[in-house]
Amino acid sequence: MKTTLDLDVLLAEAKRRAAATGTRLEAYLEDTLRALLLSRPETRQDGFRLRLPVVEGTAPPGVEVMDRKALYDLLGEPD
Repeated sequence: MKTTLDLDVLLAEAKRRAAATGTRLEAYLEDTLRALLLSRPETRQDGFRLRLPVVEGTAPPGVEVMDRKALYDLLGEPD
């Protein structure tokens, strides 16, 4: 089976590494791809799902959360 890929930068690096090891480019690419595929077992990933705990809370007594001044007073921050 033959497939054409546009791998300019990767191909140049693969050629350098194949030459450095005295291996033909085809053999180097096959060995590298095989090693990569064997080192990563197939696992199904349905995507990341963040599960946060739900905690019931209450507003401090006597503070309307929509009243900015009251909240600043409660926090002790300047207006």
